[in-house]
Amino acid sequence: MNTDQKTAEELKETVRQKYSQISEQGADYNARSCCGAGGESTKVYNIMTDDYSKLEGYQPEGDLGLGCGLPTEFAQIQKGDTVIDLGSGAGNDCFVARHETGAEGKVLGIDFTEPMISKARKNADKLGFNNVEFRYGDIEDMPVSENMADVIVSNCVLNLVPNKEKVFTEMHRVLKAGGHFSISDIVLEGELPDALRNDAEMYAGCVAGAIQKETYLGYIKDAGFENITVQKEKPIEIPDDILSQYLSEEEISSFNSGSMGITSITVFAQKAGGETKSVTKESVTLIDSSNSCCTPGSGCC
Repeated sequence: MNTDQKTAEELKETVRQKYSQISEQGADYNARSCCGAGGESTKVYNIMTDDYSKLEGYQPEGDLGLGCGLPTEFAQIQKGDTVIDLGSGAGNDCFVARHETGAEGKVLGIDFTEPMISKARKNADKLGFNNVEFRYGDIEDMPVSENMADVIVSNCVLNLVPNKEKVFTEMHRVLKAGGHFSISDIVLEGELPDALRNDAEMYAGCVAGAIQKETYLGYIKDAGFENITVQKEKPIEIPDDILSQYLSEEEISSFNSGSMGITSITVFAQKAGGETKSVTKESVTLIDSSNSCCTPGSGCC
C-alpha cells in the first residue's frame, strides 16, 4: 500500500471516521467483523478477539470487541506503575491495567478518535477511577513527556497506523529506562491479494494495514528495544462471507489454500537501562538483537 505523506493522512482520516462510527456499534457486531469494519460475518463469532471477561478488572462497558489479543494479561504490570495504552478506545485495557497498577498507580489512554475518548471518559467517571486519564492524540507523536511510563500496552492498533516505525520510536522515548511494552497486533506472512490490500475498509479493519511479521519485529529492534519476545501467536481466519465482498470465488479458494498467513501476535520488548525481565509467554520466539534479519518460522532472528 502506498503510504506517502498525503496518503498516510488520508488513511488516518479513514480510520478516524470509521472508528467514530465503530464507537457506537455493539461489541457483538465488532467481534463478528474485522475490528468492527469490513462487514459482519454470519459464520464465525469472534474473528479476532480474545475473551477479556475472565481478567480481573474487566469492565464490560469499556469492551467494544476490537482487540486481537490480551496484552494486559502478559504485561507484568506492578502496583504503582504508570501505564500507557495506545489506541485506548472505550477504555477496556486501561481498566484492566488499572486493576493491576492499583489506586496508587496511573493509567493513561491515548486515542485520536474523539467519540472514543468521550466514551472512555464517561466510563471512567461512572466507575469512579480518578487515576485513569484519556488523552486525545496521535500515537505517532504522543502527547506525553519522555521517560514517563513503566509499561505500554496496545491492542490491535498499530495495524491502523501508516508509520509504524515512528510509533516504536515514540514508545522508546516515553518509556523509562528498563520499562517495557506488551502489545497485540496483526502481522502477515506472505502477500495479501490486491483487492484486500488496497481497500480502505479492510485497512480500517486491521487487515490491510498489517505488515510482514519479520518487518514488524525488525522495527522494534531498530527502535532500540531489547529482550524482544513473541509471547503469543494466534492464526486469524477471515470468513468467506467477508472475503466474498472483495474477492471472486476463485480468488477466495486461492487465498485459503495459499501461503498467506494472517496472525495475531503479542510482543514484549524492553528499553535498556534496567534489570532484564523474565517474560511471560504462551509460545515464544526470541529475537536476537545482534541480527536484524528475521525469517518466518525460524524461531530466532
